[in-house]
Amino acid sequence: MARVAGVNIPDKKQAWISLTHIFGIGRTTALKICVTTGIKFDTKISALNEQELEKLRKEVGARRNYSC
Repeated sequence: MARVAGVNIPDKKQAWISLTHIFGIGRTTALKICVTTGIKFDTKISALNEQELEKLRKEVGARRNYSC
């Protein structure tokens, strides 16, 4: 499992669905994160390389800090 924002997100699910497992990130925000990072929303988390995961981590971190 990949770890994003301190949460283990499912590897076998699509990126946008996996992101919704993080508290505070719903469907709309998850899709926006995918668009911003350039990751196709239907890509499985297990198919992402480390650079793409790092993009997700940074964007999720920025979104979570922005909403506080």
